[in-house]
Amino acid sequence: MARKIAIITGGSRGLGANVALKLAARGTDLIITYKQDSASASSVVAQVVALGAKAVALQLDAGSIAGIPSFAEAVSSTLSLWGAERFDILVNNAGMGIHAVFGDVTEEQFDALMNVHLKSVFFLTQALVPLMADGGCILNVSSGLARFALPGYSVYASMKGAIEVLTKYLAKELGARGISVNVLAPGAIETDFGGGRVRDDKQINAFIASQTALGRVGLPDDIGNIIAALVSDDCKWVTAQRIEASGGMFI
Repeated sequence: MARKIAIITGGSRGLGANVALKLAARGTDLIITYKQDSASASSVVAQVVALGAKAVALQLDAGSIAGIPSFAEAVSSTLSLWGAERFDILVNNAGMGIHAVFGDVTEEQFDALMNVHLKSVFFLTQALVPLMADGGCILNVSSGLARFALPGYSVYASMKGAIEVLTKYLAKELGARGISVNVLAPGAIETDFGGGRVRDDKQINAFIASQTALGRVGLPDDIGNIIAALVSDDCKWVTAQRIEASGGMFI
């Protein structure tokens, strides 16, 4: 049986890198993307190879919609390294954080978050679906902030809310090909996202832990394991669903 191939955007660091390693450990080969840090991407590729899987890192600026067609061409060419024409799993994970209260948000900040978190997910998925195998799986990454509200995240959370709606439409329109589409909403996780505020600010970390049913802030492994499970064949009958992985944050 042929090994599955997964594409993970933003797979060179943080949650994306963790997901790549979890999938590699389960026997899945990887195409990961990076924006600028080719060294980190190469490190993840090396770790994937050490786990017995194949991996290739491709450059992708998720905020540049104009670059999507050439990226899709690069994916098509890269698949030939496997002797394949199709890939099986797409994890739309690439992201960025801007913390600004509503009254201070600029149009530039709004557009930057929209391009990375919504527009690029829409058009990148559109460009890659023709290269996806029937029976494949798409997993979009949202945020617990689409359910609960914290000052400073109005734009980011709005884009994630839109992704949750888009997920349902993709599931409906791609279902005829047997492609499942779900969205995972992590709570606060200790990574470098947003400058590492949750990880490095002890006061913020302690507050979140106090408001979380399981009593701590999430770790990358908490999310990587869940995503690996959701894109596996064990979850093929799950589609159009929002799954929150927050440890019971703000319930």
